[in-house]
Parts: sequence; structure tokens; C-alpha cells
Amino acid sequence: MREVVIDTETTGLSFKSGDRIIEVGCVELKNYIPTGKSLQFYCRPDKNISDGAKNIVGLSDEFLKKQKSFEENHKQMLDFIGDATLIIHNAEFDLGFINNELLLIGKSPLDNKIIDTVPLARKVLNTRIANLDYLCRRFNIDLSDREFHGALLDSQLLAAVYLELRGGKQFFMELGEGPNADKNNATNNINIEKTKEIKLSKQDISAHKDMLKKIKNPIWNKFNY
Repeated sequence: MREVVIDTETTGLSFKSGDRIIEVGCVELKNYIPTGKSLQFYCRPDKNISDGAKNIVGLSDEFLKKQKSFEENHKQMLDFIGDATLIIHNAEFDLGFINNELLLIGKSPLDNKIIDTVPLARKVLNTRIANLDYLCRRFNIDLSDREFHGALLDSQLLAAVYLELRGGKQFFMELGEGPNADKNNATNNINIEKTKEIKLSKQDISAHKDMLKKIKNPIWNKFNY
């Protein structure tokens, strides 16, 4: 089962008032496990960012003027998403912006299955508060890198929250080599020295096989000795 966590950053709060997407971030999951594949790009919105949005995303109009347009970026987004189920926090907001951008370039709106983590969190946690910061703190997910909102970072955080909501399968985003990988390996192998290997003698194995002959379709026959 393939799922894609997706988030957007925008020039303001309403695409109906002309606000546009300035960043898209996606993270891929398969069977509730991160694959390490992600997608992120900025967009030139041909519109200035509102002062409120600037304070949230930490991006400037000058920076965005140097980026490709959503139209130039949209194919890689659609290819990455494919037919995956989309995991979105407050889906109405992000889908509204994405589908508006697609409409502006003559493309069809997304028709993927959607899982909105806001109602999911409220149901699972029995809480009215369901913003991403609260959910990360609730699950002890590190927010130290979140000085500003970013579409890829927020997708990574939401992926961690989503997996917790699905049963506590939080994962580390550092999937390659590094200090965290070493730490994880050390933790997984912590009891190796305490494990005692038991070796069977030829007589024990022979006696066991003789006993199996007296049992109808014993499950132990599936194992080799």
C-alpha cells in the first residue's frame, strides 16, 4: 500500500482571493514504512507573499522570483503522487490550493483517495486541538528544526504523526548512515551479549525426529535440522 504525505506553503490563506502555492513537499510511505523518497520544490507565484505568510514560512519575494512556476513543476508532483492515497493535514486547505493551481494550467483536479489527519487525530486522541505542533508535542516528535514552516519539513513531521495515529510506528527521518543510524543499531543489539546459544546434540535431534513420526502432520516438519 503506497501513501504520500503532502503539504503546501502559500502566499496567503485563500486561493479564491488570488493566493498561490509557493512550496510543495511530499514524503512517500509504503505499508506504513518510509521509503526515503521525497519531493520538494518552490514555485514562483507571480504575486507577493502576505506579511503574515512571510513570518510563517521565512521566504522572500526576491527568492521566489528566481524559482520555476507551478506549471513548470507540476509534472514531477503528479508523477510522484501517482495513484497513492494522500495524507494531508487539513485537506480542504491544501487540496483547494493544489486543485486551483491545476485548474489555472488546464489540468484536472486530483482524484486520489484522501486521509485528513485533522479529523483522524481528533477521533483517535479524543481532542479538539489537532494542529501539527500540538500533535508533535503529544507524540514527543522533535520540533527543534521548525523555526519556520516548510512544506517538506511539515510533511516529514506529519508522516511521523500519522504513523503514531496508525498505531505508534514513529520512524526516524535520517534513513542513511549517520549518528542516529548507529544509535538505532546499538539499541537494537543491546541484548546480544545476554543471549545464550543452545546447541542440540545429534542424539537430541534423532530422538525429536522419532517423536515426530508418531504425530500426524506435525508443524515441526517445516523446519530443517
